[in-house]
Amino acid sequence: MDKFIYKKSAGITALSASISEFAYKKHAHAEYAIGVTLRGIQHYTLDGGLQLSYPNGVMLFNPEQAHDGMAHDETGLDYVMLYIDPQLISDVSGTKDIVRFSNPVVYDDRLEQKILTLSHAILSEKDEALCSELLLSLTDHLIQTKLSSYDKKDNALIRKVKNMVHGSLENVLKLDDICKELNLSKYQFIRLFKAHTGISPYQYFLNCKIERAKQVIEKNKDIYAAVTECGFVDLTHLNKHFKSVYGTTAFEYISHLN
Repeated sequence: MDKFIYKKSAGITALSASISEFAYKKHAHAEYAIGVTLRGIQHYTLDGGLQLSYPNGVMLFNPEQAHDGMAHDETGLDYVMLYIDPQLISDVSGTKDIVRFSNPVVYDDRLEQKILTLSHAILSEKDEALCSELLLSLTDHLIQTKLSSYDKKDNALIRKVKNMVHGSLENVLKLDDICKELNLSKYQFIRLFKAHTGISPYQYFLNCKIERAKQVIEKNKDIYAAVTECGFVDLTHLNKHFKSVYGTTAFEYISHLN
């Protein structure tokens, strides 16, 4: 039976998941996603290539890195994941540069243990101060072992598009307006955006709406406010798309926070 448990502390969201039949649709997160495969094999496509994370494998996803996900076979899959805001990583690491993970899957016993310790602390609702200390230890290990690099570059045109999308999530995505602003044809723009992000403009727009809905739910504990503020037709519409990214409906997610 598929099972997803979310908890949040010190600005970090922790997920404990068991899946057999469920499969994530292609999506991306605004946060870093750092996790450990506990049982089974995590099967996913990242940057156009197949990745397999075996037991004890540490999975490292950069923000806005498009991927899907599923159990590799009928034996199913257990794993934990931490979702960490990029600004929080910058604050902890003491750098304004963008940290980029260079390897999607690594096998590092110390790193694995630090992820498991922090995820367990959040999921078992330990003190927030302890979770912050554990995050510092985890981030220091990531930096010191050179599993990551710093990237100051970001395509200015793509960043402009992302800002336009984020500024109008309550509306329907207007490709014509964006293309006029960029002086590109619709198909030039779609091809360019997908080449840079791994997903289409509409998929990115939908992902952003789901991320915003998650933020509204966490802040207000009001699922219907998320429906209204993020431009979903109704709760069923929100639940459907929320589940495709988080494995659980928005209605179920809010119950984890109470």
